[in-house]
Amino acid sequence: MKTHYALSIAAVALASLLPVNAYAADDQMNGSDLALAGERIRQTGDQIRADLKEARARFEAQKAREEAENKRKAEQERQQAAKEAAEKAAIQEAKRQQALEAAQAQARKEAALKAEMAERERQIALADQRVKDEKAARERAAKALAEARKSTGPSAMAIDAPRETAKERAARALAAARQLSGPKAME
Repeated sequence: MKTHYALSIAAVALASLLPVNAYAADDQMNGSDLALAGERIRQTGDQIRADLKEARARFEAQKAREEAENKRKAEQERQQAAKEAAEKAAIQEAKRQQALEAAQAQARKEAALKAEMAERERQIALADQRVKDEKAARERAAKALAEARKSTGPSAMAIDAPRETAKERAARALAAARQLSGPKAME
């Protein structure tokens, strides 16, 4: 404990002498020391200004690099957007073209189907007309045969053709019908 007490007293005594020594040191400074201190302060100021200038230059260079990088990124994004827009437009054009081709194919298919149906209807109409023409020719042949029988009677026909068989009479009636309606009516 006594050592601790002694150390405390020594520290207080030194602390009380310190301001006195500081004033004494100020008094001892002379003009050359002041000039040396002023020179050091000026050099330190110059160094701080140079460091500040260098830091400002680095900051401006960093700022310029960042602006250039931002411009480069913006240009890349613009090019990417243009590329995506072109791809989208190409896809839309391809879809439009595909839809147009599909519509044209559907129209051709429908036209072919309509043409086929029209041809079928024409064929049916032709077949109906042939049937009608044949029926009309048979009716005319039957009528002509009936008129021929009425006008001269059955015996008259027998006189004209005593040896004529049923087949020959049918062939003659058919020939007469053909002459009345033409050869195509019986086909």
